[in-house]
Amino acid sequence: MIEAEVHLSLHNFLRSQAGFPSWPHHLTMARLVARALRLGRSALIQVGAACGYQGRYRTSFVASALMWHGPVIIVAPEDVQQRLAKVEIPRLQQWLQVNKAIRTGDAWPGGEFQGLLLVSPEAWLKAQLSSSENFPSGIPTIIDGVDGLEDWVREELTVSLEAHDWDQLMLACPIQAEVIRSARAQLTHELFKRPANPYECYLISLAEEEILSRLYSALEISSLPDTWKQFWQQFQHRNGNFSALSDSSAASLLWATIARRQGLFSLHCAPIELGEILSPIWQRQPVVFIGSALEPETEAPLFRHRLGLEDELTCLKFSSDTQTEAIQLYIPYQLPLPNTPEFQSAFIHKVLTLVCLSATASGLTVVLVGDVPLKAQVGAILASEFGSRVQVEKTCLDENGILVSGWEFWREHQKVLPAPQLLAIATLPLPSLENPIVAGRVAHYKRLHQDWFRLYLLPTALNELQRAVAPLRESKGIVALLDSRVINRSYGAQVLAALSPLARINYLDPNLFSSATEEDSA
Repeated sequence: MIEAEVHLSLHNFLRSQAGFPSWPHHLTMARLVARALRLGRSALIQVGAACGYQGRYRTSFVASALMWHGPVIIVAPEDVQQRLAKVEIPRLQQWLQVNKAIRTGDAWPGGEFQGLLLVSPEAWLKAQLSSSENFPSGIPTIIDGVDGLEDWVREELTVSLEAHDWDQLMLACPIQAEVIRSARAQLTHELFKRPANPYECYLISLAEEEILSRLYSALEISSLPDTWKQFWQQFQHRNGNFSALSDSSAASLLWATIARRQGLFSLHCAPIELGEILSPIWQRQPVVFIGSALEPETEAPLFRHRLGLEDELTCLKFSSDTQTEAIQLYIPYQLPLPNTPEFQSAFIHKVLTLVCLSATASGLTVVLVGDVPLKAQVGAILASEFGSRVQVEKTCLDENGILVSGWEFWREHQKVLPAPQLLAIATLPLPSLENPIVAGRVAHYKRLHQDWFRLYLLPTALNELQRAVAPLRESKGIVALLDSRVINRSYGAQVLAALSPLARINYLDPNLFSSATEEDSA
């Protein structure tokens, strides 16, 4: 069987590679992927946050895909595709002595192609969601990095109307040009009288929905540009079924983003529930889903429900190495809660203390602040103390630089930055209810009488947190989590479990950082 062949070949390959990055689960993962290919049965694999950050697991599934006798599609972001095409695949091809064709593209090569096709998530999802013929059904597919799969899907399903789309609409419907111009002016007036918020986006109000409804009623739908037709389809779901508890999958989220200086706005519409939309896709071919740390449970029930993976599939979650992947975690006991007026000054004081204590150690310091105004304030205060060492969301940093960043920036750039020796976290990355898009999704859960905190906010925060601290598991740095809710709230135990393996630190001492530096140099 292919499982035995892959096991033996990969075992010999790993033994032959002096200095190859070790990971104890290579053979188990390779066998599971090979089994999924042979049986045509989907699988969900969680490799762990540290392994996901390093990408060590990819050797395993590449070996199985190369040794499989038929074609395989690998769905991965462009940077991962480049790593696979230039490093992982050539190295294994040479050892395994297989001459499988390798292609990169946005569509199936056609003919009797029996090789590996590397494709971006955007291209693959676009084809699957539009039921196009770009990819034949039945081809085994491996999706790498499914921690971001929900965001990829929602981005693909979001229909947006930009400023130029209004111009296109007037060109397509010249008789209704005055009606279109009037609707655009009314929406501009309504949206720009909203108070400013850090996100510069707003849920559409009933008054603004009525303006859109009147506009569409005055237009001939069949003559509209494609973007306006797609927006109308989503908009109809919202107006027709948004409040219907019996058809929650049809609910759509409608919001606007504003560029105040330019006086422009964009409208966006996207489905809230993705499960029923995605479920038919998973029936077309066996899929191996590979993620870092989706959920504490091996079966990842919440992730599977959100993405329509209700059918049986093989689930596996690899345990972390308690010796090599443990982080040093500092959580102060007497810091004010984040929602109190005293928190901001106490947090800034604690960050200054941490940065001063770590001054003896070489390496990057990262301060993660999700609150947009607080992030700017922390950056300004640290810059006044430490000068040009401090940068706010920039990748050009000194060797001993101090990066002040939001969660999204850190997630996108952590792989190109050195692993920090200190990561100070202001608050848990719970999605903010001040963000209108988050508020809209929470309102949807409330309408369905569901636990929005444990179904949406907490799982999102735990996933973000595990990915954020992953580089520290390699650098043996210190994580300072300055959110006392971890100690004072019942869900704090879940946070600590998600961050395991860890060693708790209950005090601050300059020797903490000097000892870490000595370990690294040793």
